Order: sequence, then C-alpha cells, then structure tokens
Amino acid sequence: MNKKLGFVWLLWAIGFISFAQAPAKKAIYIIMDGIPTDIIHRASTPTLDRIIRDGGVFLNSHVGGIRGDYRETPTISANGYAILVTGTWANKNNVWDNSLKAPNYNYPTLFRIYKDAYPDGKIGIFSTWLDNRTKLLGEGLPGTRGLQFDYHFDGLEVDTENYPHDGKAYYLKRIDGEVCMAAAKTILKHGPDLSWVYLQHTDDVGHQSGDSPELFSVITYTDGLVGLIYDAVKQRETEFGEDWLFVVVTDHGRTPITAKHHGGQSDNERNTWMVINKKDINSYATNYRTAGVDLLPTICDFLNVEIPAETQYELDGVSVLKEVDAFELTAQLNGKNLDLNWTVINKEKDIEAEVLVSFTNNIKEGGKDTYQKIADVNIKEGKASIPIKLPKNSDFLKVVLKTPNNTLNYWVQK
Repeated sequence: MNKKLGFVWLLWAIGFISFAQAPAKKAIYIIMDGIPTDIIHRASTPTLDRIIRDGGVFLNSHVGGIRGDYRETPTISANGYAILVTGTWANKNNVWDNSLKAPNYNYPTLFRIYKDAYPDGKIGIFSTWLDNRTKLLGEGLPGTRGLQFDYHFDGLEVDTENYPHDGKAYYLKRIDGEVCMAAAKTILKHGPDLSWVYLQHTDDVGHQSGDSPELFSVITYTDGLVGLIYDAVKQRETEFGEDWLFVVVTDHGRTPITAKHHGGQSDNERNTWMVINKKDINSYATNYRTAGVDLLPTICDFLNVEIPAETQYELDGVSVLKEVDAFELTAQLNGKNLDLNWTVINKEKDIEAEVLVSFTNNIKEGGKDTYQKIADVNIKEGKASIPIKLPKNSDFLKVVLKTPNNTLNYWVQK
C-alpha cells in the first residue's frame, strides 16, 4: 500500500472512531420545594411546559413511604431530599425530621455511588441550604468515606449581613436566584457529570400563604430560575454534543384545603411529581404512579452506573427508564411458609426470578448480609408461597425478589 494513502486511511479511521463514540452522558436534578401536584398543574410554569414540549414527560409521583407499615415516612423536607438521594425510605436513611441528626450513610447517596463507579467524574451541588452538602450528603465525613464535591455553591443563608433574614423570607428568594445563576454558570463552563440544585423559597411561601396568589407567583418565579439552568444544559448539548438527563421534582405536597403545612399522610401531602426531559420511559412509569425513591436508580441507569449488589438489594425504588419486571413487593410469614406478593408489569410474559433471603440486617450498622436463594418463581403469577425455616431465635428476615431487570426487597418480622 502507498504509505501516503495508508497514513490518510489511518487518520480517517481515527476520526471515524471518535465520531462514532457515544455522547458524554450527564445528569442534573432540581428540587422545587413543597409544591403539591394539584398546585403545580394550576400554576404558570413556562419552563416545565417547555421541557415537556421538547420531548419530556410529567410523571405523577409520591413520597411518604408506604402507609401503615415499617416504611411509612414523614412528608417533610429533609426526608424528601433523603429519599431522592438515597433511593430508600426513612427506616433506612434515618432522616425523620429537618434536624439531620444522624443520616445513615450505610445506605449510600447517589453521589457516593457515582464516585465509586467513576472516581474521575465531577459532581456538583448548588443549594439554598448548607446542610444538604455538609449533613445530608456528609461531605468529608468518615461515614461517606470523605465524599468531596468538585463544585458547590451554598451557605448564603448563614450570611445574615448580606442576606438579612426577614419575616416573609424574601432573603431566600434572593438566594434561590444566586444559586441558580451559579449553577447555570458552572454548567456552561465546566459541565459537571452529576449535579443537584435545591431551591427553597416556594416552601416558605406555602407555609406563610398556603394556596394563594403569593404561592403561584413564586412558583412562576422559580420556574424561570429553572429555565436559566435548562438553557445552560441545552447550550452544552449543542456545543459539546453531550446527552443530559434533566429532572425537576418536588419533595412533598401540602395539607388539603389550606396547603399551609405538611408532614402527614394525606393524599395531598404525599402527592408529588417529576418532570423529566426523556420521553422513552418504561411501562412502569407510563402505567403506574412513580415514587421519590425512583430518582436514584433512574439517574444511575442513565449514567450507566453499576450499583453494587449489596446496595441494589436495599433500594426501595426502580428506574423509570430501563425495563422493569415488577414492583411493590410485600411478604409475610404464614405458618411455615413465606407468602410473597408483587405487582406485575407484563402479565403475559413468563419471567423467572429468584427469591433470596437474609436473616440479618448488618448493613444498617455498616456490615454485610449474606443472602441465600430459597426458590425460583414466575413473575407473572404475582405471588408465591415458599416453605421456609427460620434459624433458631431468629424473628427477622429480609426478602429480595431478583428479576432479570430489577430487584425488590421487603423486611419481615415474626
């Protein structure tokens, strides 16, 4: 072969391979605090509408855990963030109120999982509440193995000289604006691989004014701030050929009628929503109400993050992007049998799944649990009754239903 032609061929091949590489994937989620589903539908939200017009979807969701069992979770702000960032309910993440006294980092956050999978990946947080980084996510703490953010902008609420606190919490409106501008600038310049933006003022206005013109006004204002970040993401996609997952969520609803409070288990307090810029969602998200705990597995799925089995077995949510086979596992001991029930996604398809059990809960204290397989089941049946023998003096077991596409778990106490 002519050496000159060979060299030209090599350059063309290298260029073709580079061109054929998949675009870099990045993700960002934004929390607009305390906006129930009925109110977001009545508010003017040009940015959310634009995301949907651009090919996104609006998903009805919920927080508050599962009513009446060990997973029931307060509909408060800090736990709303905790379930989004850990994929677990309060019985695991141990966030029961806004004090953030002792988050259980043994159930790792999205950012710890991402950094374990991609140590060189860049993560960012832009927040109107400093505790999100320092306490909830535990930056630099031994429990998070010294998790560090590459980019952060927060803590303005403790700067009372420049942001004096007032009775109407207008200072938080200013801070929300600063946070969004910092997030947009950082995205444009650096393009972090995974980011969280938290905006607080909507919740404060809800507490003060409830279902009112004041609340609708601040929702529209905050929607405009989200638009600054969305524009930055769209520009990154155009200039650098990146593929971004852009998610906007709320952390809890509000009490019926007045919409001034939250924390309980009413439908209005539990009802939340998710706007996501991807239309290719799965049958679960299309046909059922999603949950706040679904955010973590969804982002991990998009970013191709492989979640370790010991973490996957503890997650209480499923992805809304990739195929899932079942959800809503429950279990109970019935004499010498373990009775299982779950909701089937495709009732026409034969799908075999494994049933695993562990008689310990060591992960809660930072240890490991050993699982053993006790049966194979057909997913389309939606239930199974399996003979089981508990170890002597044991009154607890964890059940995992491991399907080809996802895992579900449930705790059983004798």
